[in-house]
Amino acid sequence: MLFFGIACFCMALLAYLFFLVLFEPPLRYATTAPDCPIDSTQFLCLLGAVSDTQIHPCSHIDVLTEGAVFYEAELEAIRQARASVHLEAFLFTPSPIADRFLEALSERARAGVKVRVVLDWVGSFPAPDAYFDGLRNAGGRVEWYQPLRWYTFKRFNNRTHRELLVIDGDMGFIGGAGVAAHWMTGDNNGLPPWRDMMCRVRGDLVIGLQTTFAENWLEASGEILDVTSEFPHCQCEERVPAADSPGSAPGVVVISAPTAGRATRARVVFQILLASARKSIRINSPYFLPDRSARAELIKAAKERGVKVTIITPGPANNHPIARRSSRRIYGQLLQAGIEIYEYQPGMIHKKALVVDGVWSVVGSTNFDTRSFGLNDEVNLAAMNRDVAAKLDEQFEIELSRSEKITYEKWLSRTTSEKIAAIAGRLLERQE
Repeated sequence: MLFFGIACFCMALLAYLFFLVLFEPPLRYATTAPDCPIDSTQFLCLLGAVSDTQIHPCSHIDVLTEGAVFYEAELEAIRQARASVHLEAFLFTPSPIADRFLEALSERARAGVKVRVVLDWVGSFPAPDAYFDGLRNAGGRVEWYQPLRWYTFKRFNNRTHRELLVIDGDMGFIGGAGVAAHWMTGDNNGLPPWRDMMCRVRGDLVIGLQTTFAENWLEASGEILDVTSEFPHCQCEERVPAADSPGSAPGVVVISAPTAGRATRARVVFQILLASARKSIRINSPYFLPDRSARAELIKAAKERGVKVTIITPGPANNHPIARRSSRRIYGQLLQAGIEIYEYQPGMIHKKALVVDGVWSVVGSTNFDTRSFGLNDEVNLAAMNRDVAAKLDEQFEIELSRSEKITYEKWLSRTTSEKIAAIAGRLLERQE
């Protein structure tokens, strides 16, 4: 009888823990915008302080759109590496483009360059470990993040969703694209390649990208990077240039991972920027599922401050149909507040970007959903530079021209089956 009671208690405890995984509410991120101009050095310093992030004043950022463009730039950078190549990916799957990356990485490893790769065990599950034997035989290192082991099971829901490439500690690439065929050739349904973006970064901001890789490399391999050789840009100028300084994009690299208290740095940065907007907010997100605090801040910006809020998210070609239905469930209150929502039509758009007031740009791996903000390891680059924002706005306009505007009336006319599916999808929103 005692054994039966203990067994029932254990089963109930496991059921409760499983319930928390699915339904634990996110933190309430209430904030007050800093009392200073959003394009000021003071705002930059305050954002760095509140996110516990070092300010990197002297950097250059190139916006690279479409897989055919950013993959070639990344491969060329790998081929030019002289000291180290560090690649981290959530998604790295067998494909012609992945083969080209492995060929380039192997060639550099044979030339004596230190090649280190961290791959998420779940996201890159389609790639067998033997797929990387050629790189290992050439002298490269490949480590899996959070593989299924008895001692990792309690952290199994924490994945690295970071997509990074760092060359010689001097050049980096950050964005939302892994290494897979659908960024180059599209999917099996005859749709075009996924629309996405990576940013090429030079200068001090690469320190933050290297630090991000170092964190997951330690967790995957147990090794700390050689700080002397891998961080050549550690001497930064004390002066922080203004947002309009030619060729310079001061900013921060926000290394975001869930804490025991559920807070993440990325979520703090996003909330403060939304609260600080006075003119415009433009959001690209493939999985747009903002929590209550983010929705409230967007509505407040639109209704109380007259901020023009525009969102682009995937249309029917979304690779996660449940995520799309769950996202559409919350359109109503946003549309009623005057927020404009567009659904991209040609195919899947996987781009992740936030532009505020034409001054601040946030790019990286974070989706506008609870999983990215509260469960995954993510990385974002937040830059204060009008030129970078203008480049993102230019691409945003192109995407708008290929998107369908969702009106409140159209939203109300959703089918009954979609509404039912959205309710079911709500149960799994944290896991999308």
